[in-house]
Amino acid sequence: MAEEEGPTVELRQRRKLKSSENKESAKEEKIRDTPMPERAPKHVLFQRFAKIFIGCLAAVTSGMMYALYLSAYHERKFWFSNRQELEREITFQGDSAIYYSYYKDMLKAPSFERGVYELTHNNKTVSLKTINAVQQMSLYPELIASVLYQATGSNEIIEPVYFYIGIVFGLQGIYVTALFVTSWLMSGTWLAGMLTVAWFIINRVDTTRIEYSIPLRENWALPYFACQIAALTGYLKSNLNTYGEVHEVYKIYIFSLFLGYLLQFENSALLVSPLLSLVVALMLAKCLQLNVKKGTFIAKIMKVINFYLVCTLTVTLNIIMKMFVPHKENGHMLKFLEVKFGLNMTKNFTMNWLLCQESLQAPSQDFFLRLTQSSLLPFYVLVLIICFLSMMQVIFRRINGKSLKETITLEDGRIGGRPEIIYHVIHTILLGSLAMVIEGLKYLWTPYVCMLAAFGVCSPELWMTLFKWLRLRTVHPVLLALILSMAVPTIIGLSLWKEFFPRLMTELMELQEFYDPDTVELMTWIKRQAPVAAVFAGSPQLMGAIKLCTGWMVTSLPLYNDDDLLKRNENIYQIYSKRSAEDIYKILTSYKANYLIVEDAICNEVGTMRGCRVKDLLDIANGHVVCEEGDKLTYSKYGRFCHEVKINYSPYVNYFTRVYWNRSYFVYKINTVISFQS
Repeated sequence: MAEEEGPTVELRQRRKLKSSENKESAKEEKIRDTPMPERAPKHVLFQRFAKIFIGCLAAVTSGMMYALYLSAYHERKFWFSNRQELEREITFQGDSAIYYSYYKDMLKAPSFERGVYELTHNNKTVSLKTINAVQQMSLYPELIASVLYQATGSNEIIEPVYFYIGIVFGLQGIYVTALFVTSWLMSGTWLAGMLTVAWFIINRVDTTRIEYSIPLRENWALPYFACQIAALTGYLKSNLNTYGEVHEVYKIYIFSLFLGYLLQFENSALLVSPLLSLVVALMLAKCLQLNVKKGTFIAKIMKVINFYLVCTLTVTLNIIMKMFVPHKENGHMLKFLEVKFGLNMTKNFTMNWLLCQESLQAPSQDFFLRLTQSSLLPFYVLVLIICFLSMMQVIFRRINGKSLKETITLEDGRIGGRPEIIYHVIHTILLGSLAMVIEGLKYLWTPYVCMLAAFGVCSPELWMTLFKWLRLRTVHPVLLALILSMAVPTIIGLSLWKEFFPRLMTELMELQEFYDPDTVELMTWIKRQAPVAAVFAGSPQLMGAIKLCTGWMVTSLPLYNDDDLLKRNENIYQIYSKRSAEDIYKILTSYKANYLIVEDAICNEVGTMRGCRVKDLLDIANGHVVCEEGDKLTYSKYGRFCHEVKINYSPYVNYFTRVYWNRSYFVYKINTVISFQS
């Protein structure tokens, strides 16, 4: 038996060796059969180099020209170089004035470490409250700007305000360059980049808020976002076929989330975010996935199981993370969305005030009209439809198990099969859906629209995909696609030049003037007359300007991510409600306020639609007007405080003494009284 078993074992071993040898030889033959990349002729290499060089030069030039345009326009609009420091600071309008004030504080600090400590343990801005300004206001841009200003020795060459503005304008130039590069990578021609920049500048009312207020967080963040998009586009363009490459993208997502977690002072919201759970679930599901022959019934079943596994793991991991990671529930966000979509109603002043903000409204018809007049919206819709339908066509073919070529050529007419196109189509649909609900998000979506529309009209593959669907026979489709990819953007560019270039030049030549003497007088009076330890109360937007221009302590700030500050804002706004002098006095003294500033523009507000004025929202919150059917009307025996306090009669004069006024502002000193009088 042993003798018989010996030969059989040897036979099996020989067969195994033979099969392994056959596999190795087959691999070697496959490698030999694979055509080695031939070295391109010198003239072809020169053409490629010239194309890349001209494209890079055009991208950099576009960014620089846009930055210079912003600088010139800013100077013409505000006469910035001819103004005093106080007047310059007042031009930082809106809620964002507070950001620049911390940049000034960093420059005044004896050392960088001391400056950072004072910002993270700040008790000199808001009365009776210590805040981590870096965390709550995302002050990393100001920290970096202050370091660069001092490290480069710019304090001997340029004023701090010009350095700050120059950095922001420079970032806007990088923003435009990144959009240029992304469109160029997708289409293969730098002509698409030029068209992207043209559409971006022409539609800048809807692409950026840099003209409204320079220190806005989005003016710092969006350039980096555009650079990330450009880098990811280049990575996806390399054709992700292996799991290893997809795995690298997952790693980047996880690394970015944990980096954000650390930089945002251990922000637990990032750890319990659905994105982290989804990425981890995808990685786990891929590890558990079995190798099955494509196109078979079992393969289709496995795809369904894999999809179910990813969804289940995502939900499970997210629940587990929320159980073990301490975090705040976003109940107020759900409530906000319910009210936003009309599913619920609320009397809450803060929520109604936020819903009345223009940036949180749905886009107006003027927005779509402007995009249509510049020909951007029609071409974007055309490009999106073609790319989306082509993408769905490729997906259905893969689901049905049909084999597709790994390398897509122009003749294939299959633009939806490219990974970077799939990513951008999904991305733009998501951003567009959000922008249709919240107008403020149009500044994220409209630049994307410029980039995608320019890529589409300049891409021969897109035209080829369309011609393949139309079954074009009369003219060679490839030749026609190449012609249209050059002719259409050229015609668009010439029409834009003829219509909009004179307008841009007129804007630069036209001298404007930002003149706000009342605010200048108010800030001057505070710096000269108010005690250094004084605390001011008023609207959050005005308090931000006071903190910037004077450095005095205030009772509230225009911040909407802190529950305590939101409650403060609502309480301070009661100066415009129908409340008694005693109630207002109690509110103000509870925050240790010494001075009250009443703004005539808010007290006598008539411009905005009824129901969205501050005094209307306060009346609703206090029950002085009917909000819903069945509500009980609470009659107020007091007049509106901001009106009554101006008349200077008892009991108002017992609590408040007017110390300064002009056409726009009335400043009252809060008296120290022993007993309240009715």
